[in-house]
Amino acid sequence: MIAMVLLGVSCDQSHLYQAQSAITTAESELDQEIRKVMEKGINLEERQRQVPAIAAAFARRTDLRRARWLAALCYLKTLGTRFMPLDLAEIALTETGEYGLSAKAVSVKGALGVWQLMPSRAMSHGYSPEEMENDEKCAEAAVRELNSKLAMARGNLVLAKKLYCGMGPEAEAYEVKRRQIRREILTEFEAKRLQQSWL
Repeated sequence: MIAMVLLGVSCDQSHLYQAQSAITTAESELDQEIRKVMEKGINLEERQRQVPAIAAAFARRTDLRRARWLAALCYLKTLGTRFMPLDLAEIALTETGEYGLSAKAVSVKGALGVWQLMPSRAMSHGYSPEEMENDEKCAEAAVRELNSKLAMARGNLVLAKKLYCGMGPEAEAYEVKRRQIRREILTEFEAKRLQQSWL
């Protein structure tokens, strides 16, 4: 009986040790990710402050729950990259804002998802066209696409965003719209900052 009790205790402690070990591993991976982000000189507080303004801008086009979900993706999927949540958000709003930020949005030319990737471009980043209906995968593919455009633009982020749409008159119109969207989000950001300063 005593042996069984001792055996039970040792098993419980074993499970406890495994759980603690898993938590420690997860924390150390998170710490490493945060360190990588900080080493790149990216201010996490600035990133976090952008999220409520993005969600508010998204909520003008879709329901609040989806707006918050997509804003969170803009934050999470740009962590560890040279992009800010705002960069991903303004592309989403420019591409599919008028379609309610729908995951099922398909352009006349066949671009897919919230971030409107052409099937061939999605596949070049390791995603199937069908996966562009998955917001997370579409956001990941969009970050990769924007990164490839940034390389083409030799580090010029404004030009990279314009190239995200393509070239020619459509890209010019896209850029005008994107700048309007950016101003909208920044206005929301400033309003939220002032609101917090009054609290």
